[in-house]
Amino acid sequence: MNVNKRFATLAALCASVFVVGTSEYLIAGLLPQVGEDLDVSVGTAGQAVTAYALGVVVGGPLVALLTSRLPRKGLAIGLMLLFAAGSAISAAAPSFGLLLLGRVVSSLSHAAFLALALVTATRVVPVEKTGSAIATVASGFTVATLLGVPLGALLGQGAGWRAPFAVLTVLSLVGTMLLAAVLPRQEAPSTRLRDEVRVVARRQVMLAVATTAVGFSGVATVFTYIAPLLTRVSGFSAGAVSGLLLAYGAGSFLGNLTAGRLTDKSMSATVRGVFGGLAGTLLLVPFAVVWQPTAVAAVLALGLLATATIAPLQGLILHHAGTAPTLAVSVNVGAFNLGAAAGSVIGGAIVAVGALRWTGLAGAVLSLIGLALTYLVLPRTRTSAQDAGPEGPIAA
Repeated sequence: MNVNKRFATLAALCASVFVVGTSEYLIAGLLPQVGEDLDVSVGTAGQAVTAYALGVVVGGPLVALLTSRLPRKGLAIGLMLLFAAGSAISAAAPSFGLLLLGRVVSSLSHAAFLALALVTATRVVPVEKTGSAIATVASGFTVATLLGVPLGALLGQGAGWRAPFAVLTVLSLVGTMLLAAVLPRQEAPSTRLRDEVRVVARRQVMLAVATTAVGFSGVATVFTYIAPLLTRVSGFSAGAVSGLLLAYGAGSFLGNLTAGRLTDKSMSATVRGVFGGLAGTLLLVPFAVVWQPTAVAAVLALGLLATATIAPLQGLILHHAGTAPTLAVSVNVGAFNLGAAAGSVIGGAIVAVGALRWTGLAGAVLSLIGLALTYLVLPRTRTSAQDAGPEGPIAA
């Protein structure tokens, strides 16, 4: 594949991932409007967030497993159409029950599509560019967090909560057309269902998934409650916090792409460096937030490192999954969501006992556990990641 076709493929995948990523967190900023319109409490409306997360964690791997033998291009188009259908149901839902249905339908395509996008990206680039390809596609999610979610929430506040879902429906159809136009045709994988399941059951794959869930929960423990942390402890205004979160998002975008390039050079050094940096940053957060200049520095550092885990962790999964990666990557996508949910629960428990300032300590412990797990996943240090076979050594 020439450079132009490779760029077009990665761009179409990234744009489609942006649409899917925007949907995941969009509704969290629209819960009061949803509750008022559909006559439910804000707490009940929050189940729309939970339903999507459960669909990703549970339904995503199931869809990936059931579709593992289908041609890749047709599957990508089908998953985007499924996402469009879910968004359309959400936009038109006359009741909260139908809104939940729409969210679940959309979520079923989430993990399977992202897994397919990541695997496809690594197959249209030279093997030594695998990390960069993963980071390029994953940047669709960081841009969704940076721009898609706040812009969607702003649209929802001005034009009603249904409007962002209508826009997502249109954008997902545009993404479908892009994928149809630029994705290369690939034959259906020859792997059997039991091959995919056997890969996920491998010790190294399970350890890599655990590393993802535990490591990312450390970030979520702090980030879920970063707004009240910055207003109540650091003394920032709500407007200043919005600016800092924008800077956090920009840092996440840059950190993800940088980690992708570093992963091309050394997967293990990158993943360990990121987890070590996260542990140190999170450990310092409780002390940094008491002074605004150091609080700003901590937010920027956390942004740079938070999504820098994506490329090396997905690279680990692809390395150990060998010729049957789809289900394993889908499970790992769910592990990111599971980590985010677990971190939110842990952080919430700390906040509930009046220790908002100290969430960083729990996050640091979780990141250190993630760092320790990397030494079980990557025990050998002889050759470079791109030169290793499916179960061969990886660089330190």
